[in-house]
Amino acid sequence: MDATIRKQLERTACKVRMGVIEGVYNAKSGHPGGSLSISDLLTYLYFAKMHVDPKNPKMQSRDRLVLSKGHTAPALYAVLAERGFFGKEELKSLRHIGAMLQGHPDMKHIPGVDMTTGSLGQGISAACGMALSGKIASDSYKVYAVLGDGEIEEGQVWEAAMFAAHYHLDNLVAIVDNNGLQIDGKITDVMSPMPIDKKFESFGWYVTTMDAHDFDDIERAFNEAENISGRPVAIIQKSVKGKGVSFMENQVGWHGKAPNADEYKQAMDELQAAYDAIKD
Repeated sequence: MDATIRKQLERTACKVRMGVIEGVYNAKSGHPGGSLSISDLLTYLYFAKMHVDPKNPKMQSRDRLVLSKGHTAPALYAVLAERGFFGKEELKSLRHIGAMLQGHPDMKHIPGVDMTTGSLGQGISAACGMALSGKIASDSYKVYAVLGDGEIEEGQVWEAAMFAAHYHLDNLVAIVDNNGLQIDGKITDVMSPMPIDKKFESFGWYVTTMDAHDFDDIERAFNEAENISGRPVAIIQKSVKGKGVSFMENQVGWHGKAPNADEYKQAMDELQAAYDAIKD
């Protein structure tokens, strides 16, 4: 990846993380840990990969994204705001009664949201439907589905995996956010889905892995996915829950709680410092 583009993406990802913290802090609730772990992924998709138009969010030819791990909506909202789908001031009203941005993505009321999600395991099935529709209509769009590693403990995920391979949905890319933690603790303690790569392979998917916080490696993985035909692709991204905020990193307690005023300031100061450290 060109160094200038990489630095632009790194800066944007810092802003996205600030948006996550801004939203969750003002909501006094939400899910910062898993939102921070997918911030680089969503930044790459919306700023370097996906064909989207903030001025025409329902454009038929657009690429689709389904946030199957819908509780990490703060990251999606932050990146959509950064991309210009709506104003950043909306982030401060996250989860407020009557506000546009609620706790889970809502395709009816939020520009840029392609699927309403929240009940874990269901988003990947919707993504399969979108991908099959594209195949039937000979449309060229891609469908990207983001799942949690705890989420794939749900049986419906594997029904969808079987479906996608059976119908040769090579316009579908599923990204599993493997940060190793879910609401009740380590995924390996709660209900281990390991080995994730071998499971997807056994269902007929092409599988690759990537470092979720290295834009060069992210681009390598998605370029690899572009060259696969005849079957869906699963990208297993190794990530850090709470990435970018020191006291949230790898801490299961930050799965679903908001920072207080002091924690908010520390988090925003750290992210601003990270942004300032990225030199031209």
